[in-house]
Formats: sequence, structure tokens, C-alpha cells
Amino acid sequence: MTQQKERTNQPPYAIIRGGYKYKETLGMRRVTTYCMDMVETKEVLYVLIRADGVGGNIRRINWKDEDLDVFGNFKWPVQMIQDNDGKLYVSDEGEHCVHALFDDGEKGYVAIGQTAEVQESSTKATKIGEYGSGDGQLDSPSGIAFDLDGNLLVVDTGNNRVQKFTKEGKFIETLISDQGDNALNMPWGIAVSYNGDILVSDWRNNRINTYDSSGKYLNSFGDIPKSLGQDHIQLSGPAGLSIDEDGDIYVADRDNNRVVIYDKNGKYVTQFTGDATLSKSGKTYIMSSPRVLRLREMSNREVWRKLRAPASVRTYGKLIYIPDFGCHRLQVYEKESYPLSKDEIFEQPNHPTLYNV
Repeated sequence: MTQQKERTNQPPYAIIRGGYKYKETLGMRRVTTYCMDMVETKEVLYVLIRADGVGGNIRRINWKDEDLDVFGNFKWPVQMIQDNDGKLYVSDEGEHCVHALFDDGEKGYVAIGQTAEVQESSTKATKIGEYGSGDGQLDSPSGIAFDLDGNLLVVDTGNNRVQKFTKEGKFIETLISDQGDNALNMPWGIAVSYNGDILVSDWRNNRINTYDSSGKYLNSFGDIPKSLGQDHIQLSGPAGLSIDEDGDIYVADRDNNRVVIYDKNGKYVTQFTGDATLSKSGKTYIMSSPRVLRLREMSNREVWRKLRAPASVRTYGKLIYIPDFGCHRLQVYEKESYPLSKDEIFEQPNHPTLYNV
């Protein structure tokens, strides 16, 4: 399944949320290093990784947690999506462009350590955009998504706007560039709903803005009820966005080390703070080193299972993938939900009630 196909169906009228079950941890440091984003396909999982400094690649792994090598060369990659033809698009804030490339099966490796020899990937890529503030120019682009017509929407972070391109890279228009109270301030993530509405995470304003398909501002959301207590603080640095098949909206709340879920109307649902276990590849590595085994035994278990600065979140069917940037792994969860028709659920009351059934 590609990310262009996954969210075009109308969500159900309402749902029963059965819960969110932790499923698995994939990857480890030295494999999914500083993972920024991911794409699910039938054959492999593509993980966008970022070097500790300048550089980045796409890592191929699978559900057996096997490392299948890397390809691509980027400077400061941010997000990655895939179109219906299998082409991958990677935003690069260091190169001020979006790279477009196919997985040609080329193999390479990521150098570990400052003295290691770097072998660059030879996979060919085309670039969309160039540095600047004019039409079709970009300044530190981050979030990318396809609209319902298959055009590429690019969050032009440094210019506080969203631009639209064809998939071939031809500039179409500046879609969002509001001023005043609705102005974006370092926008990051972007997602498109089934009806074409566009959601943009407004990093410095700590909110999610909603626009119609023409770029007209509709509303903002992101508040979390204070009555829930100190463990449910407000958004701080919202980054990547995703919308699942039920219409629920997922926000990578990066500065708060969590993922926050809202319903299709922007009402708070719940949050993920992390529940990771040891991955298969992590176990293999740890078991080979008595020193690492001892260090892990001495560590704070409560800390290492938590999320650390997640930059994105992706949904595929019932699966929720969280690239756990600071812990170099993917945390995977599975949503249990059941669709409801209008006839199966009581109407929304127009006044508060003290009673629950």
C-alpha cells in the first residue's frame, strides 16, 4: 500500500475504539539510526534515516527485523512518501528541495564513526525545488503529502507557506501563505483528508491548522483538556501528521516525546508515550556483548521504553508506525476499532449530562 492510496475513503459516521495494542519494535541503533520517517510496502519497510551531523539514506528492513541495506543520499532528510507508481519522495531541508527516486535495488552502507570510509549510493534522483523565496523555491522544506489529484504539497518551512507542485516537479501555486492570526510560524507536518481538506502542523504556534483544498483557512485545534492532569500537557513542537481510515488524526508532538491522537473533528482522544520492547536485531546485538548486557541491566527500564523526540507518525490500515527518532527504532501499534452507522449510535446531545450508560 502506498501513502497516496491510504486515506482517500470516507471514514465511518462514528466508531467504537477498542484500544491501541503495542505490537512490536523494529530496528536499532546502527540500523535505523535517527529515523525520521517510514513507508510501508508489501515487500519491505523503507525507513528514512539521518546521520549524526550531515547525511542520510533510506534503509530497507522487513518484518523479520532484518537489515536489507540502504540506498539514496541526502543532506538533512525530513519526511518521505511514496506515490502509486512506487516512486519515493524525500524532503531535504539541507538541500532545500524534494528528492524523487525509485528503489533500484542498489546496495550501499552507512559509515559508522568519523573515521569510517563513506560509500555513497549511486541511486539516481531528481530534485524538485531550489533554495529561495520565490515561486517554486524552497527554504528548509519539511512535510510532504499528495492531494486528491496526485499533486505534491510541500511545507516550505523557512518561508512559512505550503506550495503545490506536479509530481514531475512543475510549480503550480503557493497554496497557503496566510498572514495575521492564521499565519504559519515554522510549519512542519502535512496530511490530506478524504475530502481534500489539508492539515498543517504549526510548530511554533503549537497547533494544527485546517484548510480546504483551495488553501482557505478553516480552523485550528490542538488543545488538550486541563482536567486530565499534568501528564496531559499542551502540544509543544508538533511535527509529523497522519490520518487513519477512521479519520482519526495523529500528531507527533516532538518536544513532549509523544504522539497525540484527535478525532476527525479535532477532539482529543488519547496519547502514546511509548511502550517499546527489545527488537529482534537489538537482542542479537546485545547478546553478542557481555559489556552491553551489563550496561542494559544497569539502565532505567522505564526510560528506554519511552518515545524520544518522534518526528513523524504513519498509519497503514490498523497499524500505527512511530519512528522513534531519539531511540533509533520503530514502535508499532495496532488499533482496534469498529465502524458505526448513523442508525447504530445515539445522536449527539445538545446539552451536557451527568449520567453515562
